[in-house]
Amino acid sequence: MNDEMSPDDSWALETLAIRAGHRRTHEQEHGEPIFPTSSFVYGSAAEAARKFGGEERGNVYSRFTNPTVHTFERRLAALEGGERCVATSSGMAAILSTVLALLQAGDEIVASRSLFGSTVSLFDKYFGKLGIATCYVELSDLAAWEAAITPRTRLLFAETPSNPLSEVVDIAALAEIAHRHEALLAIDNCFLTPALQKPLTLGADLVIHSATKYLDGQGRAVGGAVVGHDKELEEVFGVVRTCGPCLSPFNAWLFTKGLETLSLRMRAHCENAQTLAGWLQAHPAVARVHYSGLAEHPQHELARRQQSGFGAVLGFEVKGGREAAWSVIDATRMLSITGNLGDVKTTITHPATTTHGRLSQPQKEAAGIGEGLIRVAVGLEALDDIRRDLARGLDALA
Repeated sequence: MNDEMSPDDSWALETLAIRAGHRRTHEQEHGEPIFPTSSFVYGSAAEAARKFGGEERGNVYSRFTNPTVHTFERRLAALEGGERCVATSSGMAAILSTVLALLQAGDEIVASRSLFGSTVSLFDKYFGKLGIATCYVELSDLAAWEAAITPRTRLLFAETPSNPLSEVVDIAALAEIAHRHEALLAIDNCFLTPALQKPLTLGADLVIHSATKYLDGQGRAVGGAVVGHDKELEEVFGVVRTCGPCLSPFNAWLFTKGLETLSLRMRAHCENAQTLAGWLQAHPAVARVHYSGLAEHPQHELARRQQSGFGAVLGFEVKGGREAAWSVIDATRMLSITGNLGDVKTTITHPATTTHGRLSQPQKEAAGIGEGLIRVAVGLEALDDIRRDLARGLDALA
């Protein structure tokens, strides 16, 4: 291995996750270093002028150039198969930076109804004030996507699988629609990560990540990233450089170390989630389970084709509405009641009053967020312990 850590074209994802992106310093360190510095020193005024002016590559200011952040960016770009990655302070900052970089007043977005609640608020409340309108369609209905596109449409945006119903869209077909209308396609790949799905290889132009989730994997830090082609990413980088929604070096280091175990973790998450989904499906207190790994899921075959795993997030509906759902959640003793996910610890939440609580009632109904819906992000504890914890509340309803 040379000091540049240049990825070999034949490297597997597991190898890239451990080796890609790190450029050893003169200290010849084996582990990736952290550079907790705000600025960088130059040998002369002329050198400073060259680097500030872009005539010479090098670090300028950690708002937009930091070696630790660059290591994370290069590694994630390698995993997703992208030309470039720009890291941000959060997943929402990644979406914000992307739209600010690539759209302007008068442009339009077509997005899935099945989006994270904060994404909907960002699109409607804040981008709306800037003159960027958003139209929402059913995630899996390709005809609806096509019908919603106008001459002003510049971006198609989707989460697949969706949160928390595990709905899936055909990425390759959606990319073809977007490109035929000269629009870009952005896919939020937070739930699957490049370990299970690579949207860029399916035709997407941009991949959005909340690194807070599975890229970290242990609930330690908040961050985000955008991956794609250099042309679009240069514009996103400009927003981060100017507006400042940057990733801290320490968080970047945590995410880089998290990537090393990503493939192993995602396989274990999927195994636990698949078994738990089957168990929930058979429980008399459960009306329906939403998980694309189940044969009964309407997009199960599509998910099998474009994903190498079904992920760890599932939703299930209990009979009895909010009161019943809250009773199941409150009966747990081990599961963490929190809106976050992607952790080695199993988390549980009531989407209608937490992650999607800011949506209007019509928006919730359109997105399938009912009062009896519970979301579980299945962690890496012993499966028997997860089942036993959920059974406390479910058995009381049966």
